[in-house]
This record gives sequence, C-alpha cells and structure tokens, in this order.
Amino acid sequence: MAPAQLIDKLNSLQERQTELESKNAELNNKNAQLYDENAELRAQLEWFKRNLIGTGKSEKLDALQTRLELEESANKPEPSPKQETITYERRKASKREPAAERFSELPVNETIEILPPEVEANPDLYQRISTEVTFEVRITPPRLWKREIIRPKFRHKLDRNLPPVLAPTPPRVIEGGYASAQLIAYIALNKYLYHLPLYRQEKMSAHWGARLSRKTMADWIEVVSEWFKPIYGLMHRNLLKSGYVQADETPVRFMEPDQKKGKTTQGYLWVIGKPGSDVVFDWQLSRAHKHATDLLKGFEGTLQSDGYQAYDRFATDHENIVRVACWAHVRRKFVEAEREAPQAVRMVLGLIGQLYAFEHQWDAAKVTGEKHRAMLRATHFPQALHLLEKINEKLRNRARPKSKLGKACTYLMGQWNALINHCLFGDTRLDNNLIENAIRPSAVGKKNFLFIGSPEAGQRTAIIYSIIVSCERHRIDPLTYMTDVLEKLPALNNQDDLSSLIPSKWKEPR
Repeated sequence: MAPAQLIDKLNSLQERQTELESKNAELNNKNAQLYDENAELRAQLEWFKRNLIGTGKSEKLDALQTRLELEESANKPEPSPKQETITYERRKASKREPAAERFSELPVNETIEILPPEVEANPDLYQRISTEVTFEVRITPPRLWKREIIRPKFRHKLDRNLPPVLAPTPPRVIEGGYASAQLIAYIALNKYLYHLPLYRQEKMSAHWGARLSRKTMADWIEVVSEWFKPIYGLMHRNLLKSGYVQADETPVRFMEPDQKKGKTTQGYLWVIGKPGSDVVFDWQLSRAHKHATDLLKGFEGTLQSDGYQAYDRFATDHENIVRVACWAHVRRKFVEAEREAPQAVRMVLGLIGQLYAFEHQWDAAKVTGEKHRAMLRATHFPQALHLLEKINEKLRNRARPKSKLGKACTYLMGQWNALINHCLFGDTRLDNNLIENAIRPSAVGKKNFLFIGSPEAGQRTAIIYSIIVSCERHRIDPLTYMTDVLEKLPALNNQDDLSSLIPSKWKEPR
C-alpha cells in the first residue's frame, strides 16, 4: 500500500476514533442525566409514599401501591393484588381539657331548674338537700338589628326668628349610609380572617334578617381599606425605623383586564414584620427584585429572610443593612433528604437542634438584653457551627448536585454567612417562622376566593391583611379593634396623632 494511502487511512481512522469518543462522551453525559433523573424520581416516589399513602392510622392498601420498585424489570410477574393491612404507630392522645374548664369564661344567660316528677306532685313531702349543676353550650346566630339615632329639633322660645336647633349627625364611616362601623368590619373580617367570599356572605345575610348585596359589600371593603390607609402607612414607617424586620412573599392570582376573559395572572403579597410588633403586607404585580427595594426603602439594620436573592441583593446594595438567614429553611431541606443519608443528616439536624436548645434555655432563664444574648451566642454557637460546616462540606462533595441532599448542602453553604450572622445579634430569631405564620391567613384565603378581582384590589387586600394579622399577633379581637377605630377615625382630622390607634399600641375601651 502506497504511503499516501496509508496516511489517508490513518487520518480516516483518527477521525473515526474522534467521532466515537465524541459519541461515547455524549452517551456518558446522557447516562449521567438519566441516572440523576432516576434518583430524583425515586426521591419523589418515596415522598409520595410517605405523605400520601397512609397518614398515621391503620389502612388497607393495594400491595402495588406500597411495593412499587423502579428497578423491577418488565418480565417480572406483577405482585398479587392481595389486600394487606399496614399499621402505623400513632402518638398517644394527649389528655383532653375538661369541658368545665374550656368553657369556664362563658357567661350564663339562661338558667332552668328541673324538678323530679315526684316532687312536683307532692312538694311538701320532700326537702332539698343539695343541687346537681350541669350545662350545655348554646349559640346566638348573627342577627342584623337597627340602632335608631333620634335628634330632637328645637326652636327658641323668645326669638322665633332664629333657625331651629338640631344636633349634628355623628360622623360615620359612610356618611348618609345605613352601614355601621361594626357591620362593615364584620363583613371584612368574614372575608379576610374567616375566608368567606362575598358571594357566600350574600347568601348567608338572608338568614341574618335582610339580604345584603354583594356589590354593596365590595364597596364596604374598599371603604375599610381607605380609612385604614393612614394607620397602615404609620405601621410601615414604624417598621422601617425598628432596626430589625423579617421579610417574605407569597403568590396570589388576580384578574388582569388585559388578559383574556376568565384568565388570571400571578401577583405577590410582600410582607415585613418584627417579632412583638406589627405586620405590613404590600401588593405587587411580580416578584421582581425592585419590589423588595420599594418595600424596604429607608430601612437600616438587620433584615431576616429566606434564600430569595432579592433580599440578599438589597442588603448587598445598602451598607447599613446586615442580612440574617432562616435556620428553619435549612432544617426542612435536610429533613427532606434524610432517607438519602440517614446517619449523616441526623448529625446535621442534631447540630441545628443544639442551636435551638440554647435559645430555649435562655428563654426559660428569661435572658434579657440584646448584648447579653449576643455574647451567649458568640460563646456557645461556634463549636456546633464549625462541626456543621465540616460535615456539610463532606456531604456536599459526595452527594449528587441534583439530589435532595446535594440541594440541601448547596443551600446551606449559599446561606452560610447570613446564618452565622446571628452570632452578632441578640434580638434576632433563628428562623423566619413568625413572618411565615403571618402569611398563613392569606394562603388559606386564596384557596377560598381563588383570586383577587383586579390589580387595584390587591393593595386593599394588603392593607386589611396588615390590620387583621397585626391584631392577631397582639391577641386583640379584630372585630373590637376595627369597630372602635372605624368609629373614631371619621371624627379626626389630618393633623391628629394616629399612633395610639395602630394595633401594637391600641387599648381596648372600657
């Protein structure tokens, strides 16, 4: 064979080898992707089996539901559909509070006395020696009723040329309307606290004594938000001055006029609050980073949040802000990954539990003073944090990046600096649970009313949620608070101080 032919053949073989190596690398890459996908599906299957099949009680389940294995070949015969009983251990039920203690604060509005038939027939033959008292709990359903406001008109006896004298009408939330502050507050609470859409309340109102129009009630909701807007603004300004806030956000669907009829768009309720203080919601049409800036504009101090980048970006762009992260978010991710590496994950959870154990000890000892607790954290936290960082680094190196364990380790390292920042402060909470609990009413509410009627209605929703959630945080009856404030606001002017009317400072009138 001629040298030229040998060179051509050699080049052809090299090209073929290169092509085969490229295909081999492509197949290896595809195989790795399929492996990761298979592992992810396994993890999802395990989650469904744990959370959807069996909830802590004895059930009879098809064996196929609990014995499904991904590695079974197609040739393997199907398991018998024989029914089997699977028993799950249940916690021992806690002792119930006696009814006499649970309802001890209820007033007694009616008392009846029941005499034995023998005594009724011959009362002179019997002597009372003691009394057995039992009770039953009754309820008075909602009932509309009217309060008449009578204003006598007078004229001067001596000078008949003077005009008649008439007392002015009391200032009300809706001038000239029939709705009282209490009724308007009740409708708003039914929607936003008890999650009753207005169309349901319209049907229910017929049983209250008179049918209330859904359109009228919608107007009342707008009135409530307008009257509370100044108080809402004062709550927001106070939080920005507080030096420490927790932040979060939650999606809510809304009707967009520009969209096709019947279609909804996703908006967001952004939330900030401080433990022991008020909570403020803010409505925005998206989750864009700029909305975090709008909500927190002017804030300086400690910002606590989950791992959403908008908050980290805001803290990075403002030198007077230090961000602290949420240990509960870290813990949840490792709990989800526990089955992938049980022993190692339990070590991680145990170290996180040590941090909470210290906090519980200091709470029980009533440790006061931010500097004092900051010193305790700086003394007791570092050892657990050091071990946690080392274990997480080893787990991260051996875990697949797309696995639940890999994602948990990556999340922990990504939030590490913000997590250890807790050692610098004594007033921060280790987790963001309080602000997440504040969001919960909106999460339940949107499952009932499904979506907000318009973009403009979103901010009205944010204002009313701010008032209601703040009342609940301070253990104030929202109906009593909203009724009292709505009765006072019409008599005030723009120069009056509203600070005593925000939920954190409001005192119930005697």
